[in-house]
Formats: sequence, C-alpha cells, structure tokens
Amino acid sequence: MGQTKDSGTTKTSEQESEIHEKRWAIVSLASIPLIMTLGNSMLIPILPLMEKEMGISKLQSSYIITVYSIVAIFLIPIAGYLSDRYGRKVVIIPSLILSGIGGLISGYAAWKIEDPYLIILLGRILQGIGVSGTAPIVLPLVGDMFKKEKDVSSTLGLVETSNTFGKVLSPILGSLLAGIVWFLPFLAIPVFCAISALLVLFLVKKPVNDKKGPKFKKFWKNTKAAFHIHGGWLVSVFIIGAILMFILFGILFYLSSILEDNYDITGLKKGFYLAGPLAALCLASFVTGKAIKDNLVKMKWITFFGILLSGAAVVAIRFSDQFIYLLLVFLVCGVGIGAGLPCLDALITESIEKDVRGTITCIYSSARYVGVAVGPPVTAILMKIDLMWMVSIFAFFALIAAILSFKTIKPRSKDKKPSDTLFAKN
Repeated sequence: MGQTKDSGTTKTSEQESEIHEKRWAIVSLASIPLIMTLGNSMLIPILPLMEKEMGISKLQSSYIITVYSIVAIFLIPIAGYLSDRYGRKVVIIPSLILSGIGGLISGYAAWKIEDPYLIILLGRILQGIGVSGTAPIVLPLVGDMFKKEKDVSSTLGLVETSNTFGKVLSPILGSLLAGIVWFLPFLAIPVFCAISALLVLFLVKKPVNDKKGPKFKKFWKNTKAAFHIHGGWLVSVFIIGAILMFILFGILFYLSSILEDNYDITGLKKGFYLAGPLAALCLASFVTGKAIKDNLVKMKWITFFGILLSGAAVVAIRFSDQFIYLLLVFLVCGVGIGAGLPCLDALITESIEKDVRGTITCIYSSARYVGVAVGPPVTAILMKIDLMWMVSIFAFFALIAAILSFKTIKPRSKDKKPSDTLFAKN
C-alpha cells in the first residue's frame, strides 16, 4: 500500500514539476491569442467612431473586421502545414512581425492620409496574413509540449482563457486608446506584437524529440487518413466552432451599435459595458478548462449544453429591449459560448496524431475565422431588415450546432477506447 502511494505521489510531483518548469513558456504562448484578439476585437467598439471619422457606412466599417478574417481563413491551413514541417516557432515569430507591420500601415494611413479607408483595409489584410501563423499554431504547440493529456487540457484552458480575456480587455482598451486619438488602437498593435515575439523567442523552447515533419506527399496522405478516421466528428467540430464565433461577433457588433444608437453610450463607458458579456465568456472558459481534464465525454456534454444556453439567450433578445435585461441576456450567451470553446480545442488537440496536429487545428481555426468574418456584416444587414430576422438566424445556427454536437461527437469511455480513435464510429 505504501509503495503504491509513494508511486502515485511521485507521478503527481513529476506532473506538477513539468507544468512549473514550463510556466514562462505557457505565459508566452498565452500572450499570442491575447494579443491577436486585441488586434481585432478592440476595433469593434470604435467602429461607429470610424464611420464618423472616415465617412463610411456601417457595412463598410464591418469590412475592417471581415477582411482580416477572410485572409486568415485561407492561409491558416498553409501555416499549419509549415509548422508541422519546419517547426512552430519558425512560423510564429515572423507572423507576429508581419502582423505588427500591418497594424503600423493601418495606423499611419489613418494618421497621415486624407482618405485612408482602402489603405487601412490593406494593413488589415497584412494583419490577417500574420495572424494565420500565430494563434492557431499555439494549439498544436501546447500538444507537443506536454506528455500528459491532463496537462494539455489544462494549458489549453488557460490559452482559451487568455483569448477570451483579450476579448474582455479589448473594448475597454480600444475605447480608452480611441479616446486619445481615434486611430491609436492600430498603432498599439505593433507594440503588442513585438512584446509577444520577444517572449516566444526567448522563453519557448523547442519540444524534446521534436522532428522535422513529413514532406507534402506524405503529409497529404496522413491528413487524409486523419479525416478518414475522425472525419464525422471532426467536421462537426469545425462547423460548431464557426457557428459559435459567428454568434459571438454578431452579437458584439449588434451590442456595440445599439449602445450608441439607442442608448447614446460611447467611449470608455461603452467599453466597460461590452466587456461584461466577454468577462462571463472568459470566466466560463477558465472554469471549463480546469473541469474537463482529459474527459472526452464531459467535453461533449459541456459543449452541447453550452450551445443550448447561448441559443436560448439569443432567442431571449426578442422579448425586451430594456438595457439591463439585454446585458443579462448577453452575459448568459457569453457563458454558453465560453463553456464550449475550450472543449472544442481539447477534443481536437488530444485526439489527433502529432504529425498532422498543426494542420488539423489550423483548419479548425480557419473555420472559427469564418464565423468572425461573417458575423459583423451579416448582423449589419439583418439589423436593417428586422430584429426578428437576426434573432431567428442566430437561433437557427445555434440549433444546428447543438444537433451536431449531440449526434456526431461520440467519445468512447477510456476502457473501451480502441488504439486508432478516441471516438465511436458514427
């Protein structure tokens, strides 16, 4: 009995030692999604201000978010392959630099050019190219760093929390900077990117026994094999991720607009109101990341009920336009989305083989960026038509996501898990 206890204690101390040893690497990696989120989300609360400063429409302002995301959608899988082939840091650091250059171009255009809109979009495109090789590569790198799945899940929870904390901080910081000079958020992006690049360069070490990835032909064969084994649930996870981000960025755009248009709330005060639902999302992500450990069944059901909660909150928008009521509804929606995201991250990272993990997680990130890209312009169009249409569209997609999570994500219990897949065949 004493021997067994000592053995268990030794394993626990080894696990804690590995996490402690890599704590600064974890902080460095968590800075990447935080900074990339700031580079996009802190522009949302100041879009109405940009409309006034540049004389553009609500739909045109939504493109400032959309072009960034569209570029990332197509380039993220390529970055994933390059990270599998040549290493994660080799892709991450140049991408951070490029993203910083994009922010610099957008900021300079807004500062010095009389009609800066198109140049700002060009800078945002460069940012999108940069982001394709940053935050999405963090997920497979976390999977490479740790031996134990519990450590991977816990760290992924922290990474997703960092992502969502960036969303919480974004409206406050964006409003604060824009209160000084309206284009200052653009110029802050290069500073953030430089800090993150230095942290990754000096504090993230190459994983032990990390080997150069396969050439394209073998890589393509391995990727097809991964989809053959995991295809049913994997595609569903991609779609669910896209839907959750579509709902999130749609409601953020909607809330940002009505705070100014209906309630005349602007500036830093508006930033704090927008941060509320995102704080709920952040807290839910943190708690979920701690709770799921390596339990795939738990991940499935938390995802399912989180989607239902966010869908119900969206429907509730229709019943009242009272300010406090709407904020509470968006808080609930944030909790639902925040609970689902870490589960989706962990389902993929813990279930996919290392040699194609970078590419698969990057395809998932691309799917999420589809939601980010589509959310603001679709919401802008639906707001012109009717609120009922907006609520119905969001609720319909939430229902689709819930059905997919219930029907296609079928994890096996550990004692029945075959060697080739963590999931039951559909």
